[in-house]
Amino acid sequence: MKQFAPDQQPVLSPLGQQLSEKLRSKSAVIGVVGLGYVGLPIALEYAKKGYQSIGVDVMEGKVAMLNRHENYIEDLSDAEIAEVTKSGMLKASTDFSVLAAADVIFICVPTPFNINKDPDLTYILDSTAEVAKYLKKGQLIILKSTTFPGTTEDYMVPLLERSGFKTGSDYFVAFSPERVDPGNKVYHTGNTPIVVGGIGEESTYLASLANNQIIEKVYMVTNPKIAELEKLLENIFRSVNIALVNELALLCERMEGIDVWEVIEAASTKPFGYMKFMPGPGIGGHCIPIDPYYLSWLARAYDFETRFITLSANTNESMPIHVANKVVHEIAKQPISLSGARVLILGAAFKKNVKDLRHSPSEPIIHHLLKAGVGHIDVADPWVPEYEAAGHVFKTVPTTPDVLSSYHVTVIVTDHDLFDANEIVKHSRIVIDTRNMTRDVKSGKEKVILLGSSL
Repeated sequence: MKQFAPDQQPVLSPLGQQLSEKLRSKSAVIGVVGLGYVGLPIALEYAKKGYQSIGVDVMEGKVAMLNRHENYIEDLSDAEIAEVTKSGMLKASTDFSVLAAADVIFICVPTPFNINKDPDLTYILDSTAEVAKYLKKGQLIILKSTTFPGTTEDYMVPLLERSGFKTGSDYFVAFSPERVDPGNKVYHTGNTPIVVGGIGEESTYLASLANNQIIEKVYMVTNPKIAELEKLLENIFRSVNIALVNELALLCERMEGIDVWEVIEAASTKPFGYMKFMPGPGIGGHCIPIDPYYLSWLARAYDFETRFITLSANTNESMPIHVANKVVHEIAKQPISLSGARVLILGAAFKKNVKDLRHSPSEPIIHHLLKAGVGHIDVADPWVPEYEAAGHVFKTVPTTPDVLSSYHVTVIVTDHDLFDANEIVKHSRIVIDTRNMTRDVKSGKEKVILLGSSL
């Protein structure tokens, strides 16, 4: 990786030198496209550091909330959002033309896949086309959205060059993948190291300099493709290892006298050569469910099949079906038909102590339960007042004793700290625990069906 000492920089063009000086003097204007879990924290950090920040989002609701000085992301401080928006250091708009005033533009938009699990670059391409309309000499464009190698150079640059400007001489382009972990109380935008790869040494340096104004450690790589692939590696690494323990959990359910959670805890005592991953009802969030398919799609263009990676993704995707089947199995043991059964899903968010619903395993679990014929499903989540899944809208129900006792099966999908495991087990008829949240419960343990355990 090419690194520059703090007091060193490559030879810069006049435009590059001008941008460098603006960044160092805090006179650079920062634009952010996409004000979600990635974009809004970036805009906030720059505003806090004294940079005029402009946020653009096509969702009018988000823009309206920011202009009312309101925050909508739980990891961010309500007071800080209010302070920077009231002072005018952070302004939000649905109009891309405001980006004409920006010196640096971060593109932080979703990258989903389509029904065939092929990459959908619509948000990136549409945003880039809008940015190109207002491109000016000396601007730096940084893509943050997770994507496959070649996106920055082969898809974005042709759109930007419709402006008549030349990449690397008239304006600068780089890819710097996001590293956001919702709910993480230790690592945040400022102290999480990031990677930067630009088109040419000058773009790489300027993107590194721009990021370094709000981020402590920035690592530069040779080009955008390397930065794009390393981001996929980060998330596929997690996908593969989660799939490993999920598969082991399925095996442990068939073997006598084995609890996969105890196996994992025992393995975790090894101080080297092992990293702890936990099984669960499925994977969620924006990246892990998507990234393996982005890479497998790209691999096909090179006549290569990522069999190991794709198999891991398939294993993780099968877990919600397995959980739904366990629910149906437990209903069958009771004197009630599927159509008359009542099931409570505990947790709509994809991980504990956040309200992030992206690709939550709760959705496919609900879908498969409804498909199986379960008559009534409710959702309880202290972080999510309302949840839309499988074509239904679920209003969160309380987890009071009377409510818990009214269901034939209760399924712990998200192990929020606000859930009381003892009370859940005490008042429920049957509990299917997919997160090992009931591990310390003493009374009523016979009512718990633990994922990955035959005990």
